[in-house]
Amino acid sequence: MDLRHEFKNAWNQINENKELNSVMDYANGYMKFLDAGKTERTSAREIIRQAKENGYISIEEAMSKGSLSAGDKIYANNKDKGVALFVIGQEELQNGMRIVGGHIDSPRLDLKPNPLYEDGKMALLKTHYYGGIKKYQWTALPLSLHGVAILNDGTKVDICIGEDDNDPVFCITDLLIHLSADQMQKKLADGITGEALNLLVGHMPLEGEEKDAVSANVLKLLNEKYDMTEKDFLTAEIEIVPAGKARHLGLDKSMIIAYGHDDRVCSYAAVKSIFDIENPRYTAVALCVDKEEIGSKGNTGMHSRFFENTVAELINIEGNYCELKVRRAMANSKVLSADVSAGFDPTYPDVLDKRNACYMGYGVALTKYTGARGKSGCNDANAEFAAQVRRIFDKAEVVWQIAELGKVDQGGGGTIAHILAEQGAEVIDCGVGVLNMHAPYEIVSKADIYEMYKGYKAFYTIEA
Repeated sequence: MDLRHEFKNAWNQINENKELNSVMDYANGYMKFLDAGKTERTSAREIIRQAKENGYISIEEAMSKGSLSAGDKIYANNKDKGVALFVIGQEELQNGMRIVGGHIDSPRLDLKPNPLYEDGKMALLKTHYYGGIKKYQWTALPLSLHGVAILNDGTKVDICIGEDDNDPVFCITDLLIHLSADQMQKKLADGITGEALNLLVGHMPLEGEEKDAVSANVLKLLNEKYDMTEKDFLTAEIEIVPAGKARHLGLDKSMIIAYGHDDRVCSYAAVKSIFDIENPRYTAVALCVDKEEIGSKGNTGMHSRFFENTVAELINIEGNYCELKVRRAMANSKVLSADVSAGFDPTYPDVLDKRNACYMGYGVALTKYTGARGKSGCNDANAEFAAQVRRIFDKAEVVWQIAELGKVDQGGGGTIAHILAEQGAEVIDCGVGVLNMHAPYEIVSKADIYEMYKGYKAFYTIEA
């Protein structure tokens, strides 16, 4: 018996098992998903598109059908911003589900309701940042616009500018170094303020216009493309994200740099792995929710009743519905809260406890608790369930590690884990390490994301 333990380097096992081509294929599919899903709306749309290709029917179709059978594949759409995928198991739903739950929203900038103004013969849009960001990181970058506008006649218009090679992009300006003496004396957090995150969108005046001719030209162009007027901004949802595609990182192409790894990297793995599930004992669920970056509130966040209501509908289709069955289904479930962790960065080693850090290339990371300071606000997973997940991963030869989110008192964070745990489910956080987390461009290891996919797939099917 080996009394010592040492975590494995995932690349070594990948090479030993001759899985490198599978790793690269998985990474390429994930990068295409990132490019197609820059926002929670477009991510949900892409997940549903792929689900339909894989034989899933909507919850509404299942309700019309009026019966459930083991192996049925069902999706539920939450207001175009969240998706739940189900593969119905052999056991009744009241006996619990195997859930992998992540989120598809990411830190970004949103347009204010009345955003357009002109100053210095330039047209700009006012923004309000969403989620935790370092504001200075969003300046001097090519940015794109994504979202929806509901026109005065009720028409819904999808907006996307800045992703096509022929599209213009946008930018938030910063001071030149030659004139930054005052700015450079400020704390890093104060160098760029929230009210200074103004998006530069135009400079050419509209011919024949006397007042605010540049912003008038911007409105003319938006009207030509989308039939929008300035009033339509008031009720629109328009987000600003980095322009451009996900890219391979490193001479060895071992990493991916892109916008939105947190948390589409885990949500994609949940979706991709459930597509491989055919006839599980317990109903398998890939749950992709919105609003995690701002506290999971609202009717598309995890605090909403969407998931619980969907489970109730499925139990109703099973027959002999009662509220107690819904409560049992939630309490008897086992959950991987699919969210990312802070990858160890050798440039900034002091914020992490090296013995308990998440290392890039060492596989999927289990995080028993998150929270802040004295574990405040966290779900602290039970040892029994943590050990069960460990055994599942070992059986499936998944490379895994244990991680904490930084040193004690250094900071902290949270996930959706505690929300499902409040209903009695067994929950543990399980994701991959990320460098540059919450920056416009984040970094993940291809080895880690592949092991995460393997781990989620094993969790759906293996008993331990």
